[in-house]
Amino acid sequence: MDTLTETAAPASTAAAALRKLYFLRFAFAAVWAALLFTTADTLSAPATVLLVAYPLFDVGCAVADLRSARPEGRPVRGLYLNVALSALAAVGLAVAATSGIPAVLRVWGAWAVTAGLVQLAVGAARRGLGGQWAMIASGGISTLAGASFLAQAGGADASLSALAGYAFLGGVFFLVSALRLGRTGGAAKG
Repeated sequence: MDTLTETAAPASTAAAALRKLYFLRFAFAAVWAALLFTTADTLSAPATVLLVAYPLFDVGCAVADLRSARPEGRPVRGLYLNVALSALAAVGLAVAATSGIPAVLRVWGAWAVTAGLVQLAVGAARRGLGGQWAMIASGGISTLAGASFLAQAGGADASLSALAGYAFLGGVFFLVSALRLGRTGGAAKG
């Protein structure tokens, strides 16, 4: 037996746990985006705290996901990878914040690309639970947005405000998935 594959909860239990987690992720993203947007002009101490808090929250959510909502008998390697990527991003953002907004955008961009690919893969693996088409789309958009942040880092008008929009949009995708999971009860595809 693969050490990363454990006996999973029934699909309805997994869908219910994901639904709660997705609602929480939406609420966090909306509040976080609003707070970052108010501090986006400078790389202040509050902005730095917010920047580091976002991937740390992602780590916590991935751990909660691992514990309560594993796909039915499928490996959850993507979630383990997400924990590692988000933890590295938190450290990277703390260090990058000492160098300025372009450095932050480079780290965030690299994280968005890699985490987006992982989210896309996990969403595809979970499509049987329902509500995952939004996670698949979000993963693809995250990958493209990450490339955009990397490109923006080289420009003269580098700003953190795009990160606020990115986080809010990601939160909306979590909300859509949560609503879809609630409507389908975890029985529908997508």
